[in-house]
Amino acid sequence: MTESYRKLETIEELEALYGSPSDAALRKVASCLTPLYRRWIMASRFCVIATVGAEGCDASPRGDDGPVVEVLDDRTLLMPDWRGNNRLDSLRNIVRDGRIAVMFMVPGDRMVVRVNGRAWLSDDAQLRARFAQKGRQPATVIVIELAEVYAQCPKSLIRSGIWNRDDSAGLPSLGEILAEMTEGEIAAREFDEELPQRMTKTLW
Repeated sequence: MTESYRKLETIEELEALYGSPSDAALRKVASCLTPLYRRWIMASRFCVIATVGAEGCDASPRGDDGPVVEVLDDRTLLMPDWRGNNRLDSLRNIVRDGRIAVMFMVPGDRMVVRVNGRAWLSDDAQLRARFAQKGRQPATVIVIELAEVYAQCPKSLIRSGIWNRDDSAGLPSLGEILAEMTEGEIAAREFDEELPQRMTKTLW
């Protein structure tokens, strides 16, 4: 059905539909962390990392009780990989490819700061110990070598009103989604009731 829609085949066709980028859009890009970009990123407790690998692309939310990354120097960020679901989609991509993009967000601020670069993983004991929380350490640390950093236009967050609304009423729970996907093998109510206690034990 989608084959009936016109498909753009060339960059020239694409660029013909849009104007040229503004001077500000080009000049906001830095090749290293400036003092203000560093200050903004250190205020972020939440980000989304995008990676690419043999199986395709992956985007993964990351968050922490404090800055989501540590700034090692003006070209290097450190991100602890706290326990998740052990699918390791992003980590496999990083090992195989290394290309990474990170979108940092701060609740209440309508700007997004993006970092593009390359990443690699380390299980170095000293590096992991830097992020010790409540007697636990991350299994690995993602080392992000920054190629560029820039602020993204706030229009999408303004249009969505994301920080000013709550649309969660009536949404399915994780347990309900798992029950659907397993045709009832996982009981939704039981899973949801046990989830808060399970997360408390495995948050770090």
